[in-house]
Amino acid sequence: MKLVTYSRNGKEQLAFLINDKLYDTNKAGVHLPATMNELLQNWEKHIDALVRVEEYLKSGKINCESIPYPEAEILAPVPHPSSCRDGYAFRQHVAAARRNRKVDMIPEFDQYPIFYFTNHNAIQGPGNIYVMPDHFKKLDFELEAAIVICKKGRNIKAEDADHYIGGYMIMNDMSARTLQMEEMLLNLGPAKGKDFSTVIGPILVTPDELEPFKIPAKPNHVGNTYNLKMTCSVNGIQVSQGNMGDMDWTFAEIIERCAYGVDILPGDVIGSGTVGTGCFLELNGTGKLNDPAYQEQWLEDGDVVEMEIEGLGLLSNRIKAEKTDFSILSLKKK
Repeated sequence: MKLVTYSRNGKEQLAFLINDKLYDTNKAGVHLPATMNELLQNWEKHIDALVRVEEYLKSGKINCESIPYPEAEILAPVPHPSSCRDGYAFRQHVAAARRNRKVDMIPEFDQYPIFYFTNHNAIQGPGNIYVMPDHFKKLDFELEAAIVICKKGRNIKAEDADHYIGGYMIMNDMSARTLQMEEMLLNLGPAKGKDFSTVIGPILVTPDELEPFKIPAKPNHVGNTYNLKMTCSVNGIQVSQGNMGDMDWTFAEIIERCAYGVDILPGDVIGSGTVGTGCFLELNGTGKLNDPAYQEQWLEDGDVVEMEIEGLGLLSNRIKAEKTDFSILSLKKK
């Protein structure tokens, strides 16, 4: 299934996306959830009925009003995650970033997956991203995939972890690099460099939709892996390209680590980490390494960022400056 959360009369509404039209879940079937949160909290109760109703809609057995997808105000598919973690799954990105800083690849990357928590209250979907003046000091995108957890679990083994994934989305882990690098000098973070916006969407795609794209996990790894092209364009110019199949650590393995000694909950969102070439920080570093005269690029007010992952849709955002001159960088003590 492809599921969308959109704004209907000012309220969040869950809908099927079929042939570029939105069908409200609770109008297409009796006792179906009206919001993504209702679905995720009762996934096993509702999922079979949702699959059946979607089949009836596609076959014409159910006639239901719809609205064109392009006309709807699309929200984040999971508007209120219970938490948001971001992983570090692509070796190419990590190796390139370290090479650009002239440091060796860290061997621990190949030993276990890692993640950090970001601000789950700053989740948003397509549309404007409003940022503060300090964010524009090396403002960056990060091209990623993400999953949402659909049932509670604890101490989950990687070989069982894919059963806890409700669906897949695009993620743009927005990054204010000056703030990020400043605070990480103290060996904490990222925090203020990350917590202003994390974009997910525009749709949630259930795992069954991705079966035709499944490929084997990399040697000595377990979990579902998909051959899905990933791209990012800024103002219509492609700046990044990768593949979800290049993940060295699978989502199943990331879940195994996340759930060790702690509950994971329905509504938890987990990002993959940045694909190789998937951010200006990496691209600028590689460019300067090869050419000292390379001109760095960062996001600016008015820029349009478009991310696309095969099978997961197109996520579009415009960068907008907040109308303020307030700066936390100016508050540093001397």
